[in-house]
Amino acid sequence: QVQLVESGGGLVKPGGTLRLSCAASGLTLNEYAVGWFRQAPGKEREGLSCISGPEGSTYYSGSVKGRVTLSRDNAKNMVYLQMNSLEPEDTAVYYCAARTLTRIATMSAEYDYWGQGTQVTVSS
Repeated sequence: QVQLVESGGGLVKPGGTLRLSCAASGLTLNEYAVGWFRQAPGKEREGLSCISGPEGSTYYSGSVKGRVTLSRDNAKNMVYLQMNSLEPEDTAVYYCAARTLTRIATMSAEYDYWGQGTQVTVSS
């Protein structure tokens, strides 16, 4: 059974940092493309970043480019999203997702497996 579990969310002040983690079981993450998405209340799910598998090419959306870094630890079967310079507009539930095709993808419909999400709140 495939399971993705996000962690690392929380309450942070503007300008702060968080590192989100995505742990996988039932699949080997470096054999899949893995993406990070977020969804704020009343808004559509937004693709933020993706890493292809297994070559590890990365993509960042314009809304987070320069502020986030996606990385993968093959030994631990985990993917991380380091987020810096957080803003109130970054408040959302953050999800990791995996797709069986290894190419980078930015649309949520292209992903096969999802975690339950982790809440990130940026507020003073």
